[in-house]
Amino acid sequence: MVTKPQKTKFQKLIIENFETLSIWALNPWRRYSLALTILLVGYFLGSSLGMISAVVEIVDPVGAFLSVLFIEILIQFRRRFRLERGKKVLVLLIDSLRLGLLYGFFTESLKLL
Repeated sequence: MVTKPQKTKFQKLIIENFETLSIWALNPWRRYSLALTILLVGYFLGSSLGMISAVVEIVDPVGAFLSVLFIEILIQFRRRFRLERGKKVLVLLIDSLRLGLLYGFFTESLKLL
């Protein structure tokens, strides 16, 4: 007989917080304000990483690799959660973060021209 491992307190808190966030985001205005907040956080992170990578010229390839790796991980998470019924808010947040990161990288690249 195979027993399932117990859920830790941390796992329970994360699951409960996500479910609470999903219930809170049923209102479209709240959902879009949360998506806009995550988009702006992604833009801030993208522009910050671009500026740090531009100042320290030695780590340009490493910064680019880590940025592409992080975006690819977000794409894999999106593929995994896309078909699950209760995870639509999470897919929206992942897409907003990805879009903010890409927009931040794009605007930083225009500054470097």
